[in-house]
Formats: sequence, C-alpha cells, structure tokens
Amino acid sequence: MDSKILLENGTNELEILEFTLGGNSYGINVAKIREIIPYQAVTPVPNAHPSIEGIFMPRDVMITAIDLRNCLQRGESEAGGLFIITNFNHLDIAFHVEAVVGIHRFSWRDIIKPDATINNAEDGVATGIVKLNGKLIIILDFEKIVTDISPETGLKVEAIEELGVRERCDEPILIAEDSPLLNKLIVDSLMKAGYTSVTHTENGQQAWDYIEKCHEEGTIGDKIHAVITDIEMPLMDGHRLTKLIKEDKDLKTIPVLIFSSLINEEMRRKGEQLGADAQLSKPEIGNLVSELDRLLGRV
Repeated sequence: MDSKILLENGTNELEILEFTLGGNSYGINVAKIREIIPYQAVTPVPNAHPSIEGIFMPRDVMITAIDLRNCLQRGESEAGGLFIITNFNHLDIAFHVEAVVGIHRFSWRDIIKPDATINNAEDGVATGIVKLNGKLIIILDFEKIVTDISPETGLKVEAIEELGVRERCDEPILIAEDSPLLNKLIVDSLMKAGYTSVTHTENGQQAWDYIEKCHEEGTIGDKIHAVITDIEMPLMDGHRLTKLIKEDKDLKTIPVLIFSSLINEEMRRKGEQLGADAQLSKPEIGNLVSELDRLLGRV
C-alpha cells in the first residue's frame, strides 16, 4: 500500500496503524511512524516523568521510550510487546504498545471528531474515532501526549515576544486547525504579532466552505489574503485544502502556509508538489509569523 501517492495527490485519505493496549484498539497516522521494532530493554532516567520508561539507542540514535499505557492511565506496561518509533515536531520517540493489528486506509471524512463529553481542549488525547467492522478505533493525539510529558516541546509562543514591537496589520488571515487549544494559541500569537483580522475554522472542509462562500460573493480579495492550515484534520486534511486552492485559477495566488507536526523531508516534498508556499513544523510559531510577513510583503 503506497501512502505516498495518497498524500502527494491530495486525495483526502490517510492510513491508520491499529494497535492494542489492554484489549482496546487505538490508532496512529502512518505518516508519523518511522519503524516498528520488538520491545527492548531501556535505561531508566532519574527523576523522569512517570510515563517515560527510559532511553535506548538503536543504530546510535538516542530515543526516549514512553509507556503509552501509563499515559492513558491504564496501569503500566510489562516487558514485551513492541515499540512504535515515531517522528514528528523534529522528535524521535518510541511508544510502547502491546501488539499491532494492521494498517487501514480511510478518508478523512470517515474520522469522527470526539465530542466534549469524552474529549476537551485541555485534557483530551483523542483526535478522532473511526469505526471498522463494528469496532471503534480511537486515534490518539501523540503531540499532546508528548507535550503533557514535556511542555517545552509544544508551541513556542514565547518566540512572539522576541519579535518585539510590531505594527498593526489588517490583512485577513484564514486558519484551519482542528485542535481547539492550538487554534486559540495560533490566533492569540498572530494577534500579538499585529495581525488583527483572523478567521479560524476547525478543519479543511470548514475553511474550504468559507473560501467558496467568499468566492461566490466576490469578496476573496477583501476577506482572505493568506491561509494557514494543519495537515491532519477530520473531513478534509490540509493537503487536500492546499490542492483545491492551488488548482483554482482564481485562488491559486493566495499564499498557503502548512503548519503541522508532520513536516519532515518526505512530507515537505508532498507539500511542494501541491503548491504550498511555506511549510513549518508546529513548534515554530515565530518562524510562521516571519513567513507570513514575507509572503504578504511586510519585510
């Protein structure tokens, strides 16, 4: 199954790796995975967070091992099982799981966003739920899990302060970000950076609906001067949104900035092929503002 083709073409599909913990099924976007290896002994780290099992060095690269069962408050994992080694936000992290079931292909439209009764912006670690053969697979928010363990790996909002005093800018910015917490942090950061006209949506579909509405009204030039989008979002992902904008003769000049934890060499190539004007990793909010300044001619 070639997931590269899916994302390169902006087909709004993804592949989910299903794994188990305590008899329950969970999922992770395959795009985050470097490899899966058998569990191996780790070296404990003094005074580390309770969910950190320790460190190990496969092929001379030090990797932190996280007990995912502990993170989900389901007790502690025993020796054995597997390590899912991931890469996102420029971090290599191994998650200890019991077993891997397989890889499934879905449309982002198949992903159900958890409601407030089971997930909230502060504590929830589920980004979506998908139903497969009568079974529910909970897709976990691995970025939030890591940020909860090590807050310094999260959005570096202090970088906005380092930009100093800035002039007010009324150029309208459209944001597509499904995490309520990150959505608010990005909007607040842009406001602090002087961008006073910001419209935020919860996913690519909402953003595209807003774009189409403005297009029909003939108000694109007044309401959207740039688009900032995440990649992983229910209903429509950021790659599909980028493709739709860049393939439309009336919209293709709108700068699109992809702001995602998934920016690595492979994903950067895919974004470039879709026409993205800039791609930045999630923690780099200061660089996001700098790129926005550049694309809007503020520098």
